[in-house]
Order: sequence, then structure tokens, then C-alpha cells
Amino acid sequence: MTILSARIAVLVPCYNEEIAIGDTVAGFRKALPTAAIYVYDNNSKDRTVEQAAKAGAIVRSETLQGKGHVVRRMFSDIEADVYVMADGDATYDPTTAEKMIELLFSQNLDMVVGRRVHQRTDAYRPGHVFGNKMLTTFLSSLFGRRFSDILSGYRVFSRRFVKSFPALAAGFETETELTVHALTLGLPIAEVETSYFARPEGSVSKLRTYRDGFRILQVMLILLKNERPAFFFGMLALLLALTSVGLAVPVVVTFMETGLVPRLPTAILSASIMLLAFLSMACGLILDTVTRGRREMKRLAYLQIVAYASPPAREGQFVSTSRAEPAHAVHR
Repeated sequence: MTILSARIAVLVPCYNEEIAIGDTVAGFRKALPTAAIYVYDNNSKDRTVEQAAKAGAIVRSETLQGKGHVVRRMFSDIEADVYVMADGDATYDPTTAEKMIELLFSQNLDMVVGRRVHQRTDAYRPGHVFGNKMLTTFLSSLFGRRFSDILSGYRVFSRRFVKSFPALAAGFETETELTVHALTLGLPIAEVETSYFARPEGSVSKLRTYRDGFRILQVMLILLKNERPAFFFGMLALLLALTSVGLAVPVVVTFMETGLVPRLPTAILSASIMLLAFLSMACGLILDTVTRGRREMKRLAYLQIVAYASPPAREGQFVSTSRAEPAHAVHR
């Protein structure tokens, strides 16, 4: 399959972007003339819907507030071979989309992330840059470093990725969920540098640095508990065990010196905390087995989706029979 023969869907989640949405749609229409451009409005109170329709987009709506809800609805509704997702604030460079799609096809990838490169501080505020680096470093330490911009909203997906993605997040933490899904299943992914522009004058960002950063960090911890329970509960068990030992040391020292246990409540507390440590470790080991089963089921669900067809092989080139079905075939 080539970019000319593929069914391409551009997905734009949108909330109060009447100033920028027209330019966003026009930019992607020029960059990807064969693509269908969908704008999903999320209860906008301005003229976003009118401006998107005027620019030629297919406009739909999602009433549950939050980007995560919009992404879940878009992924459920739209059928295509390749999906391009971008914000409606005209900050991403539409001309990079073709390069991202070609990379997706040529290397049989499931996700290509547009790594943001900015020239002006008002395009990418220092607080957001620092927060993104901090969260990216934290996520890399937990799940492996394969991304350098985990919060980018500019991504290209294969159909196989989109139709097997659970989409449980509600807000801006959906980018983190997309990243962790790819990392935990070991999916083929890549990054492509793309220019990141300042918002048009009069357009206001919906991202709140501290509030949304805290929510993203919270989601990371929840995903860590869900995807790596042995590590999560193991660290909790270690913390409890160290606390128990710290409380027990003076009790044991006094007993060795006098043969008495004058701090009986402390001794009972220390023993109770150590029991909690062993219980935490046991929970982690049990849940790790459950998580492995869930991951296997997600992997099988992913493999049930037919990948797009590979280009014809040259003479002497090995052809995998696993991708022999036509690109338009869909499992029901």
C-alpha cells in the first residue's frame, strides 16, 4: 500500500478553537488532499463548529468533556487504513504528515510521533518544556526510553493500533496512555521531528501546566500499578519493610541489653508493618500473573486486526505470508 492508495483519516479533537481550526483544516487538506478530515467538537462555546465546516471538515461531536473521551470516540467511529491525529490549534506542521505516513508504511510501524521542535518561547512555554522532559524521563525509567516527547499530540497510527487501543483516559493524559500502550506491547514505533508553532493571536491554550501535569503524573503511577504490579508493590513492600526494621532496631537493642521489651506497642507496630510488607509483595506477584494474562489478551486482540498490505517484494526478497490479505479487509 502507498500513501496514494491508503484511506487516510485526519482526526482533530477540538474545544473552543474558532480562531485556529480553519487554518488547521486547510493545512491538512493541502498536505493530504486525499484524506478525510474529521473535526470532533467537544462542547465548544464559540464558532468552532461553523468554522470547521466552512473549511471543509467533516464535523462531529462528543459531549463527554475531555480530550481522552474525544479520542476514544474518534477511534471507535472512524474506519481507515492510517490515522493522523493533531490538535486544532494550528501549532503542528501539516507538511510533516506525509513524511510520517510514508515512514509508517515503509517500516510497517504502528505509531509515529511528531517530536516538537520550536523556535519561539511563546510556542512552547518553558514550564511545559520542563514538565514534558520530567515526565518523559520518569516514564522512560518505568517503561523504557523509546520516546523523547511523550506528550506530543501529533501522531500517525496504523489501523491495527487504533482498533486495539483501549482508550480509557479522560483528559490530556490520553497521550501518556497511547505511549504506555505501545511500550508495554512492544509495538514498532518511531519519532519524526516536526516544527511547533505559536498559537494564532487570540487563541488560548486549554492545558494547565500544574493541574494537567499532576494528572498525567497520577496516570503514570496508575499505569505503573496496572502494567508492572510486581515492581509497584515490590517497592511498597520494601518501603514498609524498611519502616518496620527502623522501628524494631531500638526494641531489639533494648532487649539484647536488658532482656526486657518495654516498648511493646512499638514491637507490635513493627511486626504488623512487616506483615503488611509481605502481604504487599504477595499481591504484587499475584497481580503480575494477572497482568501478563491481560497483556497476552491485548496482544491477541491487536493481532486480530488486519495490517495494511506490504508493497510487492522484489525478486529474491522474502515475503511474509502473515500480511497476505488485502488492505481493505476488515475482521468482523
